Amino acid sequence: MSQESVRNYYAAFDESEWQRLTWPEGVIEFAVTTRAFDKYLPPHGRVLDIGGGPGRYSIWLAQRGYAVVLADLSPNLLDIARVKIAEAGVQSQVEEVVVCDACDLSRFATASFDAVLCLGPFYHLIDPADRERAATELVRVLKPQSMAFVAFMPLYTFLRRTLALKDERRHLAQPDFVARLMNEGVFLNDVPDRFNAGYGVRPQEVAPFMERRGLKTIELLADTGFAAPHVQHLAELAESNPHAYERAMDIIVSTANDPSLLGASIHLLYVGQKQAR
Repeated sequence: MSQESVRNYYAAFDESEWQRLTWPEGVIEFAVTTRAFDKYLPPHGRVLDIGGGPGRYSIWLAQRGYAVVLADLSPNLLDIARVKIAEAGVQSQVEEVVVCDACDLSRFATASFDAVLCLGPFYHLIDPADRERAATELVRVLKPQSMAFVAFMPLYTFLRRTLALKDERRHLAQPDFVARLMNEGVFLNDVPDRFNAGYGVRPQEVAPFMERRGLKTIELLADTGFAAPHVQHLAELAESNPHAYERAMDIIVSTANDPSLLGASIHLLYVGQKQAR
């Protein structure tokens, strides 16, 4: 998606983007992701949340004492973030909330962050050159030995959403649509007011791509695990049997790095450590 397309997309769905991590699949994503933060973040430090939108993760980090810089391409989402940050009472921990492109982090000094989150931009970058720039930039601003958390979308997520949406199913009969997605990972959608362009990966491509930029792969996680097709059932379980729900969530989190689950997840979370030069 172009920068303007991304801005327009999130301008139309800005408040729902804040709510997204309270939806059934979002609750699982949030649990897997924050568990990874607990496991791999240093006890304190300065964190860049690039593509952090309305600030859910930034607020979580600020509440735990991290100094946070929240950056996103969407002014609408950042307006929401400023309100939510104030409501959470963590303004003193948030250094800056700024419009910024993940492909150009030149406003930030080299090796100036103790961790970088990039939990959204990569599946909007259909141009390989943009993905190269974004990966290079996030590694540049990261201190040596520090951690990067990067979200990707498996290409099968795009096939699954196409099958799920009645007015998009016709794309499956279009050879160019299928070939482009399967061969290049590029999803293009002509239905108005929808996610109209995205990039999906095969899980085995992620680690080599990030390692070429100077990261050591620590983990690759399926953020919805085995529950990807059944997130609504999990939400129902939370109501009917909270103990079973908590146990199911523990299993999802503890098995999120199972390679057999990665391609079927809704998102992937890459965890890597910057190597010293």
